[in-house]
Amino acid sequence: MKVALVGATGLVGSTMLKIMEERGLPVTELIPVASERSVGTKVSFKGKEYSVVSADTAISMKPDLALFSAGGTISLELAPKFAAVGCRVVDNSSAWRMKENIKLVVPEVNGHVLTKDDYIIANPNCSTIQMVMVLQPIHKKYGIKRVVVSTYQSVSGTGQKAVAEMMDERAGGNGHGVYPYRIDMNVIPHIDVFQDNGYTKEEMKMSLETCKIMGDDNIRVTATTVRVPVTGGHSESVNIELKHDFHESDIKEMLSNQSGVVVIDNPAMNGYPMPIDAEGKDEVFVGRIRRDYSQPNTLNCWIVADNLRKGAATNAVQIAKLLHHNGWI
Repeated sequence: MKVALVGATGLVGSTMLKIMEERGLPVTELIPVASERSVGTKVSFKGKEYSVVSADTAISMKPDLALFSAGGTISLELAPKFAAVGCRVVDNSSAWRMKENIKLVVPEVNGHVLTKDDYIIANPNCSTIQMVMVLQPIHKKYGIKRVVVSTYQSVSGTGQKAVAEMMDERAGGNGHGVYPYRIDMNVIPHIDVFQDNGYTKEEMKMSLETCKIMGDDNIRVTATTVRVPVTGGHSESVNIELKHDFHESDIKEMLSNQSGVVVIDNPAMNGYPMPIDAEGKDEVFVGRIRRDYSQPNTLNCWIVADNLRKGAATNAVQIAKLLHHNGWI
């Protein structure tokens, strides 16, 4: 398989390289792609160095697959050009997610929607991915009416400059202006740009993407997304109102049997998921599963995942492997 990696020098791109190797994606030729200023620099994959090339060069090489992690503007411009030469594109930006004819995929949740006619496939938002991994089995059995989610999102979700800014602040510096306020020793209830309705784009992504992935526009989702001074791993406090009553033990058993989900829920032993434990892992971790006694048929839980892996790179590679498994690349 000839694979182009667009955005190869970024945080998610470098993580994709690791995961392609770890998960045995059958890459016979790697084509790393980045901005013009990075052309000629080297990236390492499976012990071999590859030179970064321009997008035009990569397209002329007619790859079988292109994994994109280079921002929405670039994806809108380049994804159709790659697709036009017969290349399957898995895009990690928000550019294609809500387009009507583009599939938005978490393989464990809705991988079945993919077809051989899909040449541009959208990778969902990191915070949405980990949440729907937990919501899907619950919705299938009990039906979900409403979700209220508050996130605690790592600075790595903003990129390498944000991680450097927090570390600079921690060392006594003034940061670099990535965030509007200091992030170290602080939390910022503001991720992405504010919309006319008072929500941020990140909050609206969680609402709209959840319904699309789960195939149910009747699920109501409201989100508050917050940046916290953590280097890796997003956490979420999720309140889920169901159509039918439930047993907590049944919810825990169901989630324990869900592929890609690990239940850590032992309050007596201080057992619950934390981002420090999820960092570097591909699973979605869930705990603090308990009934909400303030209203009927409602439960609370706490969901944690590595945002660079399952929240981005791992999910994209899983989509690629699913396409390969189906014989489409």
